[in-house]
Formats: sequence, structure tokens, C-alpha cells
Amino acid sequence: MSRLPLLRCRRLTVRVGETLVCRELSFEVHPGEVWAILGPSGVGKSTLLHTLAALRPAQAGEVWLEGRPTRSRSRRALARQVGVVMQQYSAPLAGTVMELALTGRHPYLRAWEWESAQDRRRAMAALESLGLGRLAERQVGTLSGGERRRLAVAVVLTQDPPLLLLDEPVNDLDPGHQVALLELLVGRAREQGKGVVLVLHDPVLASRFCDMAMLLFGAGAMLWSETGTALGAASLARLYGRPFAPYSGQQGTVWLPA
Repeated sequence: MSRLPLLRCRRLTVRVGETLVCRELSFEVHPGEVWAILGPSGVGKSTLLHTLAALRPAQAGEVWLEGRPTRSRSRRALARQVGVVMQQYSAPLAGTVMELALTGRHPYLRAWEWESAQDRRRAMAALESLGLGRLAERQVGTLSGGERRRLAVAVVLTQDPPLLLLDEPVNDLDPGHQVALLELLVGRAREQGKGVVLVLHDPVLASRFCDMAMLLFGAGAMLWSETGTALGAASLARLYGRPFAPYSGQQGTVWLPA
């Protein structure tokens, strides 16, 4: 397992329009860690995630991947380092589920090279891990919203980069599939030393599955810490503008809107 941080931000400042997302943000994601980014709608969570993925420039500061700044890497090299699931995932209507999953192998193929049998086995394993193996030959256009969401995750699992950045990956999923998906991602982090950064709206899921939480309050105000510290009553009330109360269950104490 690499000793270098998979992701390192140095004094990162990000804006979208007139909205200041963060100012001089410095943090690291290490192998095996799972981070949550939380905040109210419109605060810039997706914008920050896109900046970490080198899909948009920061106003100041740098993002490093395994010891090298993203600005020094080609798009092909970045695609081997980072897998991204967008908030609004637009799957093509033509093509099968397997064909779309195999696009995760494209960063590793030479020009005009076809996917190998090993690539297909990797794609099928990703689909099966998300309960989509039986749909491999189905047309993507026939899938439900939740199935398409899981397919988007299957693409990045087929891609198999060291760092996964997922924007609201549990959108459109029922509670059972939400938990199964997050268990799968945590398992990849723990067993394979991957770094996982999730944009989430549910602090209960964040506290259950994530090691670290980053809270975006707006106007550049933020905090990040271990989830047990960051996701308390006071910080959540500040984050969402209403009080939170503790509830105890099998997974420990969680905070819900009062």
C-alpha cells in the first residue's frame, strides 16, 4: 500500500460564480480512507469534487495525486488515477450494460485496441458486485434510474483507479441498495487501499460509513475532522439550519433533524 497520500490539496481556493466554496483548503486522503462531503444544496459540493478531479481549475492552490500535481498529468494519466461519478449521470440510450461498463477500461487501451477477455471479466465482476450481472446484455435505455446509478458506479469499479470521487452515489437508490453500495465502497477502501470521497446529503450514512467528514457551510466557511467529531448536534444545526437530536440504535448514536 502506498505511503503517499492518494489526494493532497494545498491552499485550495474554489469559486463558482459569486459563490466562494472554500478558501485555502489543505487536506489529504490516504489509502483506505473514506471521506464524506456534506452541506446544503447550492453550497458548492459538486464544484469542489470536480476541482479535486481536475475537471475544473481552482482559483488558487494545487491538487496533487500520489505525489504529483494534477496539472502535470495528461488526461489519460488522470483517468488511470481517478474515477468520477457525476451527480447527474447521463448514460447513453444505445448499447448494452456490459458495453458501457467496459468503457471503464478505455484509459488502459491503445488506439484501436479492443477490450480483452480479462477486461470483460473485470467488468462482469463489477456488475455482479452491484447486482447488475444478470442485466449485462440489457440495453441501457431500458434500465431504471436506480439501475443506471449503480451502473455508473460499476464503470468506475471496472476502471479500478486508486481514488474514487462519487457525487451523491446513493441518489435514486432504495435504502437496501444504499447500504449495499456504501458497504461495497468501504470494502474496496479497506481491502484494496483505495481512497473514497463521497458527496452525501445524509449525515446518518456519513457517520456510519465514513472515516472523515468535510462540512461546507457557505461563503468559504468549512470544517473537517473525524466523523464522530464533525457530525455533532451543533455543527449539523449550523450546516442545515435546524436543530438535531440524538437517537441510539444498533450502529450507535446518530443525529436526526429534531
